[in-house]
Amino acid sequence: MNKNTHGKYTDFLMDAIVTLNTREEAYKFFGDICTVNELDSLAQRLSVSAMLREDKTYHDIAKETGASTATISRVNRSMSQGDGGYDIVLDRLGKK
Repeated sequence: MNKNTHGKYTDFLMDAIVTLNTREEAYKFFGDICTVNELDSLAQRLSVSAMLREDKTYHDIAKETGASTATISRVNRSMSQGDGGYDIVLDRLGKK
């Protein structure tokens, strides 16, 4: 776990996120807290992770999501060397 991201304010944010119960609540919260571009970037990264799990090529992922190869590479590195957060979410969503 990356301890550099932990702190009073990030703990408060994470606690807030886990209180959300529905997609509509999540849309409301993230719509208020994120810019449209920030939310699009988060959604894109998650989609990239799901496609990497499906063994899609960087070319196909870039074409489908519009993500740069740098973003795809960063997500791939997080999936292989990170804390397993993508795997937790993708497993719970039933993505391969």
